[in-house]
Amino acid sequence: MAVAESTEAEAQTERAPAKRPNRLFRNLNAKIASIPMVATALLIFVGCTAWTIYHSFTKSRLLPAPDKWVGLDQYERLWNTRRWLVSIENLAIYGICSLILSLVIGFTLAALLDRKIRGEAVFRTIFLYPFALSFIVTGLVWQWILNPQFGIQGVVQRWGWESFTFDPLNNADIVIYGILIAGIWQGSGFIMIIMLAGLRGIDEDIWKATRVEGIPAWKTYILVIIPMMRPIFVTALVLIASGIIKVYDLVVAQTSGGPGIASEVPAKYVIEKMFQAQNLGQGFAASTMMLLSVLIVLIPWAYLEFGGKRRD
Repeated sequence: MAVAESTEAEAQTERAPAKRPNRLFRNLNAKIASIPMVATALLIFVGCTAWTIYHSFTKSRLLPAPDKWVGLDQYERLWNTRRWLVSIENLAIYGICSLILSLVIGFTLAALLDRKIRGEAVFRTIFLYPFALSFIVTGLVWQWILNPQFGIQGVVQRWGWESFTFDPLNNADIVIYGILIAGIWQGSGFIMIIMLAGLRGIDEDIWKATRVEGIPAWKTYILVIIPMMRPIFVTALVLIASGIIKVYDLVVAQTSGGPGIASEVPAKYVIEKMFQAQNLGQGFAASTMMLLSVLIVLIPWAYLEFGGKRRD
């Protein structure tokens, strides 16, 4: 009898679920291994960000001057500077156009390649190749292409159309669009690859069902495929937006901010104030405003990805 009761108790013990470890101690080895990276992030990124924000309220010139507190004077001077206002306007134009065109062109190219066309690998390489170039190289290449003498304008005029003009980099009204062309040329291939990966993850049964129902391909993309690819679009938007906010190399390589200040951007303003004008306080204030722009992009993305209603 005792033996039977002991056997039954052991069986119940085996059937009982094992006690789950405390949440704090789950994946303990991984958490210990991540301590150096977390400490580095807190010390360097968070610490340096706080240091920069603090000194943006000081009258720092060549060297940081934490004792020369001026409050919001640096920000007031920043937003009363025409050069900064022009750079913000240029960033808005460049950003809106870049977001829309990069997504449209990238998704269109991905949709075409997803049709299993012949030579897909060749086309994919050609479209992605510009992304392998640095922004300085891209800027120089498009500076030559848009040169009025031996670029597009010069070639078309030598073909006989002498009235043709296309010189955006020397026209203060449209110079930002000349920079936009180079940015779109370089970035669209990367967005195409992201979109193509998302399209390849769509179940083939969905396409078969839409064909059986007689739904046109364009309507399938708009009503079915694009809503299913929402996380892909959100990721692409964040990547594009982060590149827009820190755009600097293209401007320096193509126009150096000219003609005049017509193509100034915030990143160039920060670099020049900190390292050329030796006005750290003004540079810190401008970089803090750029940080605020980044947070405006990242916070909605973080909410969409990790907050709100939990999804399966």
